[in-house]
Amino acid sequence: MSDLIGLALVLLGLTFFVAGSIGVLRLPDLHSRLHALTKADNLGLGLLCTGLALIDGGVLNAVKLFLVWLLVLAASAAAAHMIAQQAMRQERK
Repeated sequence: MSDLIGLALVLLGLTFFVAGSIGVLRLPDLHSRLHALTKADNLGLGLLCTGLALIDGGVLNAVKLFLVWLLVLAASAAAAHMIAQQAMRQERK
């Protein structure tokens, strides 16, 4: 049963990745694109890691996946902030 739930979470996570990619291609400005990308990818990766942890069943691998997710959360937030800050600086010139 946990394999089935894990597979559903993985597929749901992939759906969020696709939605974020579509948002990057279709949204009009940089800030909207950053928002779509960071929100969808962070949630998609969280669901993907949770699904993989359920499929694997090992506690050590689940902890590693959780740490990877936390590091990606921090890195994507910092990168999005720096990109938005640089765009705002260029708009002022």
